Amino acid sequence: MAPHTQMGSGHLSRGLLLLWVLLGTGLCHVGAEAEGFGQDARTSPPVAMFNWTAQLVEETYTNITQKCWEYFVDLMRNVTASELCEWKVISRPYSLLQACLEDWADHLRYGYPNALAEQYIFQSHHRYFHNCTLEHRVYFDPPEDVLLAMIIAPICLIPFLVTLVIWRSKDGKAQP
Repeated sequence: MAPHTQMGSGHLSRGLLLLWVLLGTGLCHVGAEAEGFGQDARTSPPVAMFNWTAQLVEETYTNITQKCWEYFVDLMRNVTASELCEWKVISRPYSLLQACLEDWADHLRYGYPNALAEQYIFQSHHRYFHNCTLEHRVYFDPPEDVLLAMIIAPICLIPFLVTLVIWRSKDGKAQP
């Protein structure tokens, strides 16, 4: 028996998912039997060599991201409509979607961020989070004319107040 090595559940899941994708796309099929195989006991079976072209990587990544999306949708089924905008509730499924998209892109050397991953992120926002608003209002700068008035008013008021203080202090009465 071969020694059993401990594997994290994430690595095992990724490995199984990759195997599923490879089987689903037909990459693990060996077409023809090798001639003369089995005549000599010392010969080993043929080893399938994979030529990871850009098209194949893109197709594989497309299939995997579809599975990432389906898993995200499955997780979001447990979230009620009133909880859709609560980060404490949606952070786990959202982070898992993002991690799945990014990790598989890195694993396949596809590059991240990419258009397909962004499409799934936008799709998640459009489908689940489009009604979410910020709890705290975001304040913007006022229009230029209002901003100018708010700046000039105190500047013009300062000389008036200085003049008033000087005029009141020249009253001539001694202060005790």
